[in-house]
Amino acid sequence: MFIFLNLSNLVNMYVLEELSHRIIDGFDWTMDRLHNMSAGPYNYSYIFKYIIIGDMGVGKSCLLHQFTEKKFMASCPHTIGVEFGTRIIEVDKQKIKLQIWDTAGQERFRAVTRSYYRGAAGALMVYDITRRSTYNHLSSWLTDTRNLTNPSTVIFLIGNKSDLESTREVTYEEAKKFADENGLMFAEASAMTGQNVEEAFLETARKIYQSIQDGRLDLNSSESGVQHKPAQPGRTSLSGDSQNNKDNCSC
Repeated sequence: MFIFLNLSNLVNMYVLEELSHRIIDGFDWTMDRLHNMSAGPYNYSYIFKYIIIGDMGVGKSCLLHQFTEKKFMASCPHTIGVEFGTRIIEVDKQKIKLQIWDTAGQERFRAVTRSYYRGAAGALMVYDITRRSTYNHLSSWLTDTRNLTNPSTVIFLIGNKSDLESTREVTYEEAKKFADENGLMFAEASAMTGQNVEEAFLETARKIYQSIQDGRLDLNSSESGVQHKPAQPGRTSLSGDSQNNKDNCSC
């Protein structure tokens, strides 16, 4: 889809976003079919779509890599456009496949990455506790998320790089206050050590699943970010098996 980036100044923004929507929908379908073809009958009951958003360099891709691969990549280039990863988890004895879209933080890519907000069940909004500017921009990221996703989208605020306490610029207390005032889930985490990374992804999934159980999500709507796929017999796996489709971590 990146062929459109160099043309973004020459085409109408509405057309650009509509083209992005169509490509994203097709990619979702293709990735799911390819996974099922290679792995046999799917062994999960739901698919949840996540997006990871935040300024450039806050460690979004490193968080994704830590969650899907349980590894930290210390040096990696910035994401251009979007990247993608998956993992199967278990919530309340239900296997759930997370489809996770890691978006670029640079302003020049916002027109394209905004297209990925559509139909997201969960949004992980990330800032860097050692860079106050990334925290100051959260209101803008939150506005985009609220405007472009459905009202039931679960938003989890992550203060990344908690291992760098000596260079902290944003206190836990002020970030927690921001989260509480805006109805967000919140935790500080470290993509390097893995602290709270698993919890952030899993707690988001639990909140989404609870919304399903409470009837707050319409599973027949593509905007819900959830697909129901009753588990098929014939294949077993351990909870939390990594199904990552990324080759590289990109911050």
